[in-house]
Amino acid sequence: GDTSVLAGLYGPAEAKVSKELPDRAALEVLLRPKVGLPGVMERSREQLLRQTCEAVVLGVLHPRTAITLVLQVLSDAGSLLSCCLNAACMALLDAGLPLAALFCGVTCALQPDGTILLDPTARQEQEARATLTFAIASSERKVLMANTKGSCSVEEMQQCLAAAQRAADTIFQFYRDSVRRRYSK
Repeated sequence: GDTSVLAGLYGPAEAKVSKELPDRAALEVLLRPKVGLPGVMERSREQLLRQTCEAVVLGVLHPRTAITLVLQVLSDAGSLLSCCLNAACMALLDAGLPLAALFCGVTCALQPDGTILLDPTARQEQEARATLTFAIASSERKVLMANTKGSCSVEEMQQCLAAAQRAADTIFQFYRDSVRRRYSK
């Protein structure tokens, strides 16, 4: 949609002694809002993004280094967390960091009548009974992260997950097309 995030990846570089990890790279994720300073919501999203990235980055190949991922929100028209996840994966891929798998973010909005909307707008998210965001790995469509806002039944969550896993195929195809365009020049 109209949500856009700019991603910059720095590293692997020398880590500060206080942040250095002896067995793997230290991954730091910074989420910058469109205006103002980062707040509690940004810190919470940073933690979700960092944990998701750590699950796929092969940091053991770069011990005692630091990798910094900076995500700058350019516009937020809904589904911001999934847009951040997709931007993070593309940045990791473009930087050539070794990854165990690719991942993508998919947001589902569960409407009051029970219908599932993929990639909802900000207004659709506000009107929804529940909003669920999933990070899905390319290998076997495993769930790396799930974040929910609102309430839904277990069956509805499973329906949203199934819809997100089907939508992930489209996003992974977009990744392939983007990489092919970039490196076929």
